[in-house]
Amino acid sequence: MVVSIKPVRCLSALLLLGAAALVSAAEFDCVTEPSETVEIRTSVEGLIDRIYADRGQMVKAGQVLVTLDSGLEKASADLARFKATMKGSLQSGENRLDYARIKATRREQLHSDHYISAQDRDEAESERRLAESQLLESRDNQQLSEREYQRASEQLRLRTVKSPINGVVVERLMNPGEMSDNRDSKRPIMKIADITTLYVETLLPLEALGKVRPGLDAVVLPEAPVGGKFNAKVKVVDRIIDAASGTFGVRLELPNAKLEVPAGVKCRVVFKDISIEKSRVSQGRALPLPAASTNTPVRNAASAK
Repeated sequence: MVVSIKPVRCLSALLLLGAAALVSAAEFDCVTEPSETVEIRTSVEGLIDRIYADRGQMVKAGQVLVTLDSGLEKASADLARFKATMKGSLQSGENRLDYARIKATRREQLHSDHYISAQDRDEAESERRLAESQLLESRDNQQLSEREYQRASEQLRLRTVKSPINGVVVERLMNPGEMSDNRDSKRPIMKIADITTLYVETLLPLEALGKVRPGLDAVVLPEAPVGGKFNAKVKVVDRIIDAASGTFGVRLELPNAKLEVPAGVKCRVVFKDISIEKSRVSQGRALPLPAASTNTPVRNAASAK
């Protein structure tokens, strides 16, 4: 009886160890990144007049970040606005047309009573038509002035740069008094990162392919001193496998409205309802930690409405 009990106990112990291996295998190294990084530039060349945000400052979408020297553009916009509101030419054309209509009506009546010739009547009618054409030209000129004012306003708007996203200023590279050149792709005015939503980048072994899908829930455990547990969802699962390491990339989305988790911190991610044999995960080597800031989308932002 004693001999028969030991194998059962050994088998139970092996099963418990196997279950522990399955649970721990669903935990992987990861790193947090900003969901978006924007390089702030101007769409036109100009002298920087003022910068309204500095490194480490939180900014909101639509907030003014940079203004360029715009004295000439403001003067042009004011001139175009004045031309667009001028009413003298339009009023003169309307008065001229009213007089030409009255004159043509009288000449038509006199001609019907045989007091004037047909030539005099035709001249009056021609003057009326000419007055109508002149009034139409005045109206066209006014509409053209309004379009010129809109163009001047757009040129003035390009001298102001607004933040396209909610985020934090990561780096400020230029100062007031420097020339902002929109052709210089290597030197933006500043960089802004959106950390209200974080991307969690991790690498999974080939055995996890098909088990981890977009929308899957996971728990992110940032390293000390941040700590804590934060819920995240799988957003992207790469379809290209790295042959050298036998891994593929996975991106999770972590809401961070309270800014509790900083970007760039190492972490561990635990996938719910996923089990992978520990021996098949490691295969005698540790999974490489995903490099930070390699997949974070970076885009340029110039003047914004």
